Amino acid sequence: MEISDEKIQELINTLKSSADYDFSGYSAKSFKRRILKVLETYSIDIIELINRVKYDFVFVEQIVKDITVNTTELFRNPKSWHAIKYRILPKLMDNEIINIWHAGCSTGQEVYSMLILLNELKILHKARIYASDINQDVINTAKEGKYVYRFNIEYLENFNKVIRQNPFNFEEHKNVPYSKYLIIDKIEDTITVKNFLKNRVNYVKQNLVKREAIFKTKFDIIFCRNVLIYFKPELQSQMYSYFYDNLKNSGFLVLGYHESILGPQAQKFNRKGLYYTKKLV
Repeated sequence: MEISDEKIQELINTLKSSADYDFSGYSAKSFKRRILKVLETYSIDIIELINRVKYDFVFVEQIVKDITVNTTELFRNPKSWHAIKYRILPKLMDNEIINIWHAGCSTGQEVYSMLILLNELKILHKARIYASDINQDVINTAKEGKYVYRFNIEYLENFNKVIRQNPFNFEEHKNVPYSKYLIIDKIEDTITVKNFLKNRVNYVKQNLVKREAIFKTKFDIIFCRNVLIYFKPELQSQMYSYFYDNLKNSGFLVLGYHESILGPQAQKFNRKGLYYTKKLV
């Protein structure tokens, strides 16, 4: 199935005018690929899709969920978590409060990874954790903290690499059982996060693109991993400026493993390997 660029633009304009969802800053290739998937899923063509967007707001909410990407896992990219554990968090140990925001939190595994790490470092009591996503369904999943065991079992190895092992001293090994944080039921095929972690998070539905000041605080750490890669460079630049404004002085920005700040906004941050710190400019 082929869709003209003109029809894609018409759809983007209709979503913005009818439902206040602005996808104009998204990667054209990525957006088009997802729209093709939507058309296939609902057995409609682009004209019918545009017409339904104009009057069917329930349908709009559903396709927005279909368009946005929701991929995450426990301790995704362990090397990034090593940087958080050994480079970032030690600098925050003396803070009375540590404010952390997971922007584009998806189904919450990243959030719970952070909470587990904070608890292992004995600073969980200091943390104020905020998490946001455009998709209410994934927020609901994150709040429940229950995941399919067979889809997540391989990610428990990430837990081992970050929590049990020390990459700088392979002789060191901490005997931290999964059961300290997770209820694993192989018969029911579930992994459930324990309540003392779930109760620590403030989840909010948020459209990042609007760049609203929804939190009345500045952050020590902002996570936005594997979200901005789907945005055009201009929108990426606007998002980096938004994160800069929401970070405390010398605060930390953690992006996806293969993401980098390019262009003029790079002058606002110092790159420290797998993370960035806010410059005073």
